[in-house]
Amino acid sequence: MRRPLESINPYTGERMEALEQMAPDAVEAAIQRADAATSHWAERALGERCDLLRAVAKRLREGKAALARVITSEMGKLIGEAEAEVEKCALVCDYYADHAEALLADRLIASDASRSLVAYQPLGVLLAIMPWNFPFWQVFRCAAPALAAGNTLLLKHASNVPRCALSIEQLFREAGAPQGVFQSLLIDAQGAEQVVADGRVRGVSLTGSETAGRRVASIAGQHLKKTVLELGGSDAFVVLEDADLELAVATAVKARYMNAGQSCIAAKRFVLVEAIADAFQEAFRAAIEALVPGDPLDPATSLAPLARQDLRETLHEQVTASVAVGARVATGGHPLAGSGWGYAATLLEGVGPGMPAYADELFGPVAALIRARDANAALSIANDSRLGLGGSVWTRDAARGEGFARRMSCGCAFVNGQVKSDPRLPFGGIKDSGYGRELGTPGIQEFVNAKTLWIG
Repeated sequence: MRRPLESINPYTGERMEALEQMAPDAVEAAIQRADAATSHWAERALGERCDLLRAVAKRLREGKAALARVITSEMGKLIGEAEAEVEKCALVCDYYADHAEALLADRLIASDASRSLVAYQPLGVLLAIMPWNFPFWQVFRCAAPALAAGNTLLLKHASNVPRCALSIEQLFREAGAPQGVFQSLLIDAQGAEQVVADGRVRGVSLTGSETAGRRVASIAGQHLKKTVLELGGSDAFVVLEDADLELAVATAVKARYMNAGQSCIAAKRFVLVEAIADAFQEAFRAAIEALVPGDPLDPATSLAPLARQDLRETLHEQVTASVAVGARVATGGHPLAGSGWGYAATLLEGVGPGMPAYADELFGPVAALIRARDANAALSIANDSRLGLGGSVWTRDAARGEGFARRMSCGCAFVNGQVKSDPRLPFGGIKDSGYGRELGTPGIQEFVNAKTLWIG
């Protein structure tokens, strides 16, 4: 018998509800509804599909306070961050509602035909396997372009955020989504693998761990279906000798400790050129120590708890293992008592090769300081990772920064700015951080058939 999906408050430890997993016949019925809806949804005028996104955006904004409380209660992020997440979901709906027509327009190409073009047509039923750390945003950045393009969507959300999954489904239903266009499947990883293998599912988008990505890609590959994978990250935050240190430090705190550090694109490895390393470290540590852990529903709290107890245990093991081989704790380095699954805002110095803090993704409020002789050494350290999601460089010389960013081995590189996802720009990684792109033009064209039409 499969275990229920439990919703547990990360701050209080309260078991808020337990939802039974869907029986196999219920999953089959959901897939049938999605499959049956594909033809009439794809045949609807693009403007009608975009109207659904506008209606969803309206409900997101109207229900922002209540939806944010669902997010915070279920996975623990600060209430202000949760409200901003809901607002961002409305923005991505607006973006594709406003731009889908242009992004999906036929593209005329001169050839030996009297007329030749590329037409973008939906694939059909898609499965979205989404994580808990941004439980609304991760879903909407996949769903908005997919639905605008004419696909239908099945959501397999993380097992610890079932209420978020059902709340999103309710939003689409109340906005007028036809039956089968958007559905949440309350299933575990084993159930998801069976859906990936189903012949009616034509594409899979996964945001999650490397392990999950490899497993899903393997199954999808056996059945020759398209996948987009956004996996882990160990983003480098490179500070050159001519950086604006005040701006860099202020952004570093947000880039590492927002969402309690539980973000694939959080800055994790802080690579400092020796000339400014001492000054940056001193200011960074002071700012970290000013963070206030506590109840994420309290606006005075500035450091949220981790989402689950096992996540905190894994993080502490990584910190302990790094210290055992030479890293030093400048501040923090321990679980917090009295704040749920909280972990102290931590700064590790003396980090180098052979340490978990150097090689692995630390999914929590732990920053790793790595010193570099000069800019060339800093670039080598930044690129010395099997992961390649994002990265940033800090310098007062914008042209120098752009040249540095172009040489960073990652999917998105920022100069004097925090790495973030933006509906207008493609987002995704390289190397073990996955493949494919979400958002922007590529995001709506990932799950379509780019069909060549040749007319003689």
